[in-house]
Amino acid sequence: MVWTMKVRVETYGCTMNQGEGAELAERLAALGHEVTEDPAEAELVVLNTCTVIKETEGRMLRRMAELNGQRKRLIVVGCMASVQPDDIVRHAPNALILAPRNYDSFSSLVEENIGRGGCPAPMLPSPTTSVLPIAQGCVGACSYCITRHARGTLTSYPVENLARQARTALEGGASEILVTAQDTACYGFDAGTDLSVLLDAITALPGEFMVRVGMMNPDNLGRIIDRFIPSWTSPRVYQFVHLPVQSGSAAVLEGMNRGYRPEEFATLVRELRAASPGMTLSTDVITGFPGESDEDHRATVALLREVRPDIVNVTRFSPRQGTPAARSRNQVHGGISKERSRELTGLRFEISAEVNAALVGGQERVLVTEPGKNDTSIGRTRSYKQVVLSGRLRAGTWLEVEISDSAPTHLFGRPL
Repeated sequence: MVWTMKVRVETYGCTMNQGEGAELAERLAALGHEVTEDPAEAELVVLNTCTVIKETEGRMLRRMAELNGQRKRLIVVGCMASVQPDDIVRHAPNALILAPRNYDSFSSLVEENIGRGGCPAPMLPSPTTSVLPIAQGCVGACSYCITRHARGTLTSYPVENLARQARTALEGGASEILVTAQDTACYGFDAGTDLSVLLDAITALPGEFMVRVGMMNPDNLGRIIDRFIPSWTSPRVYQFVHLPVQSGSAAVLEGMNRGYRPEEFATLVRELRAASPGMTLSTDVITGFPGESDEDHRATVALLREVRPDIVNVTRFSPRQGTPAARSRNQVHGGISKERSRELTGLRFEISAEVNAALVGGQERVLVTEPGKNDTSIGRTRSYKQVVLSGRLRAGTWLEVEISDSAPTHLFGRPL
């Protein structure tokens, strides 16, 4: 059946989802369908879901019901397709459901149930940024995490295939490669290789570009740190690390089944900063985990003051069905969790404001990555700091800038 439809991939959640969503859009275009960004004109919507916390799950279900009410053709993919298919059926009975581990069959699913379109028109990679998913699943067993149930155990994609995808993106005009997975640090543990080998393969490609390494869990980074640092300090890799600590309390980390202690996290940060003093550190903290006491919370505050991360993503604990933490009887009252979250967020902005203010007056080489608000452009320094620049500048342009001002979340730059 040949029937060209206007199709839209609507993606929520992590960078991994963003990269997979872009790949699914390319496959729809290759089948001859017309990809649109306009929700109103889309006849088929691929809803790429996230279910990391209860609030996000509710948002996904409401969106499914809305699309079902609009009588649009619907394919639900992403994490909810793996772990909550019954909820999907209740809210969108006619939706097709495809879990991430079955994405290889996406094109055949569309062709069999929707049909092919007209002339295939493969989509080109982004002119600036290309997201490169490098694996499915992880090797962890965090007691609160539903994503590991959705994504399963680790399956790493071959280095040569990923290098080929990166080359294609660069030849298509990309200046940034975002390497992403549930935990990039465990890449290759199932295949006799590791993240450093992959980074070396990508940074050896021709062209002028930057690579950003996605989230790494501390226990697995610790296993490869000696090999990782030489690859990470390549001039083509952003000096940025997303290293979630989740808590400064050893007792809470044990309850989370994270596999490391707070002092081991701090040691990793010191090693990374010794290799790259100007690096940007992003971390995550969960507040209100079952059994978290005032003393545990104070330990988290103390750890953040010690390591002084540039970015802290603060999340209140959200029980996810089927996880051990959700079954705990020692739940923390929502009001307490909210107050702790408020304190940690205030501390996060206090630290980042001080760190960014110290950069004012310095000079940085910046890659322009995207348009900003109100006739501005956004660029990134080598440490992945966001810089706001005046005027509409071409994405992919490199500039030498002076840092003229700062805010807790970004810098302001003046081209030299």
